[in-house]
Amino acid sequence: MGALSQPESSPSDRIVLRFDKGTLVLESVSLEQGKALPGVAWDPRTQTHRAPAWCYRDIVLSLRDQQRSYVDHARVFEPMALPLTTPIHPRAHQVAARDAWVKNGKRGVVVLPTGAGKTILAVMLISLTERPTLIHVPTIDLMHQWVAVLERYFAEPIGALGGGQQVIERLTVATYDSALIHATHRGNAFGLVVFDECHHLPSEQYRYTALASLAPFRLGLTATPERADGREADLYQWLGGLCYAAHIDELEGHTLAPYDVETIEIDLTEEEREAYDTARAAYIDFLHSEQINMGSPRGWQTFIYRSSLTKEGRQAFQAYLAQKRLSQAAKGKEETIWHLIQEHRDARILIFTQDNDMAYRLGRRFLLPVLTHQTKGKERKAFLDAFRAGDYRILVTSKVLNEGVDVPEANVAIVVSGSGSIREHVQRLGRILRARPGKRALLYELIARETGEFYVNQRRRQHRAYERFQQ
Repeated sequence: MGALSQPESSPSDRIVLRFDKGTLVLESVSLEQGKALPGVAWDPRTQTHRAPAWCYRDIVLSLRDQQRSYVDHARVFEPMALPLTTPIHPRAHQVAARDAWVKNGKRGVVVLPTGAGKTILAVMLISLTERPTLIHVPTIDLMHQWVAVLERYFAEPIGALGGGQQVIERLTVATYDSALIHATHRGNAFGLVVFDECHHLPSEQYRYTALASLAPFRLGLTATPERADGREADLYQWLGGLCYAAHIDELEGHTLAPYDVETIEIDLTEEEREAYDTARAAYIDFLHSEQINMGSPRGWQTFIYRSSLTKEGRQAFQAYLAQKRLSQAAKGKEETIWHLIQEHRDARILIFTQDNDMAYRLGRRFLLPVLTHQTKGKERKAFLDAFRAGDYRILVTSKVLNEGVDVPEANVAIVVSGSGSIREHVQRLGRILRARPGKRALLYELIARETGEFYVNQRRRQHRAYERFQQ
């Protein structure tokens, strides 16, 4: 799609496009003409034809197909030269992804595992597209990483929205939260929008960043597009479909480090086993008495609702929390962690937990730095820099390092506890797969024997990256 120029015509014949608070307003359009344009509906409040801003591309292409003349007052961006200041030598999968995205009309979602060069691919496509670009990221850490990469490859000032920064340039990186704030009045300023970790986009909170932008060119990047709520279909609709995918097992051994996964089963102590069995029985008895199927799509919501209605229900909910806590934070896991630390004395180790309490507990016991969402920005940066430099060889984290943060030196991961999310588990594996000469990555999963944690582990391993390690 080239520059949006319009054919010459008399003013009275022209349709006028305007951007208005995240929508596209069309003036001088008859009812019949409005019906023939994608996404356009009559707005009785303002007596105008209106469409979501993201329909801009399809509307313009439809007007061209109909040979309708129009005046475009909607977009405020123009083409711009974006030569690379540092040459990029793409790998075969990056070339294939680039070609697929271009063939798809410079739109679409690209699925690549962590460490496969999604950011560098985006840099290539930004340079190729030659339009002002807004990159969306989920965290402030990722925002800083993207700014540093863009500064390396472009002789352009790089804007940043998030973490107290409010600088908008033709190339800008914004957290999803900050982009949302600016969507209604800046949604017409960028010709290309990039959504990093784009599986976040279909959420009720963030979807407006896609809907309110009229950018005709769109790129989604993720290692795991699938969502438990099935809303990846929305993602593909707004960004132009899935145009390319490569998986961990396909890139292992060349683009990504070869890896192994080992599950270690931990015995509960006698005291833990007695407490676990008692709590588990109370929880299961309540499910049976209320005929709640936790395997159904609304099983969890039903349990939460029913357990809130009675004293017995509230006790059952506390029992659920107790049995979960006993399995995830079993004392035997701490001993195993110590043995693994001793076994891998020269490794760079990431230790993942499901909650902050266990992370801090391990930090106190073994005198290790801990990263959680409570860690202040300066301290977080200091910990990560020290880990990358080798001053720290171990980091403990709950969820902060699940996605986005680049720690290529890590080669061993210990999953102490986690959710049943396939995405989370693949993301944690991805943290240790960035290739280095001679590197072989190793992920340990610690599972409390004969507890519900076994079934959680089986659910989260339902991904092709784990197929050869299934027991």
